[in-house]
Amino acid sequence: MSPAARPSAIAGYEDWPAYVRSNPRHHAPTALAQELSDALGVPGSGAPPVVAVQWEETYDDVTTSQLSWQLGFGPRTIGWLVRPAGSSGPLPGVLALHCHGGNKFGGAERLVELPDSHPSAAAARAGHYDGRALATDIARRGFAVLAHDTFAWGSRSFDLSTPPWRTASATAAKQAQWREDGVVPTDADEYNAAAAFHEDTVAKAAGLLGTSLAGMVAYDDLAALEILAALPGVDQDNLGCIGFSGGGGRSLALAVLSPRIRAAVVTCMMTTFESLLPAYLDAHSWLLQTPGLWRLGDWPELTGRSAASRFLVQYALADELFPEDGMRQAHRLLESLHAGTDKYTGSYWPGGHVFTAPMQDEAIDFLAQTLALQPVHNRSQGPT
Repeated sequence: MSPAARPSAIAGYEDWPAYVRSNPRHHAPTALAQELSDALGVPGSGAPPVVAVQWEETYDDVTTSQLSWQLGFGPRTIGWLVRPAGSSGPLPGVLALHCHGGNKFGGAERLVELPDSHPSAAAARAGHYDGRALATDIARRGFAVLAHDTFAWGSRSFDLSTPPWRTASATAAKQAQWREDGVVPTDADEYNAAAAFHEDTVAKAAGLLGTSLAGMVAYDDLAALEILAALPGVDQDNLGCIGFSGGGGRSLALAVLSPRIRAAVVTCMMTTFESLLPAYLDAHSWLLQTPGLWRLGDWPELTGRSAASRFLVQYALADELFPEDGMRQAHRLLESLHAGTDKYTGSYWPGGHVFTAPMQDEAIDFLAQTLALQPVHNRSQGPT
């Protein structure tokens, strides 16, 4: 009898290696941005994907469209375009970037108000976004907002129905613990447990290919940004991005890698690399910790590689993922780096690793002011 076939370590993405090896690297707008692109190993893009509209509905003063497109490898991407109902444009555009959250079962669905969201999306909103649908709330302020599943999340997730050996072994231990504790896991629980272990495998595969998890996520994000810019009714010269936690890291990288971004919000994702050593490394995923990235400078210093964007960076003082001294040092570095300009605004907030409603209000006001959209009303600012 022949031995059982070894499971694929990159199921659903078997065409990924050939794509990365046959496509040149991303061409960034400046030499400084190119250094970041090369450090992350961002692949170049092929022909613009064809965007299909799956459905469109209008409710509660916004029109939401589910879009999909096929990139050069892996499964098809799902994204949601949200805009004010009845708008004709051109509207300023915002790319809303979902967090890591330990939830790869879903992606951008957690940012969008939908009548039939999976319970895991509602749980992500409750746990990380103060119960709010960030993309939908931004759209209500007069923006066209695109929120998409990025590489390894949601529609772009790996197929772990037959997990590779290391992932299967680790997942079996987790399942045994659930049984001992009397826990009946949901389908999202089971997938997210496997995906947490599998992220190391994805990072190894990416490194072998000369890229990284963050570089592949940036590839998907750059493609989504170009799709947003090309959509009817969107002002392609008036674009911003926003993200919390891992989405904040994505926001920073996108603002450096694309000259289209004029405003970037980075929430609960700013510190110095040194402050992560030695106790905070395990708090973060491969999205932040790309091998060799520190050689380009510290994390806050990467903002200086953006040619056009203004940044709002929001710090949560009781954030359990970042030491307070690291956040304050990052703030001082950013103030020094951007002294005499309007490129950096920082604000401190109480509380832990949550994008609270007041923080979201401040972020949306920042986008409105920077992208030439007048705020609807005044909102209180956080403590400084």
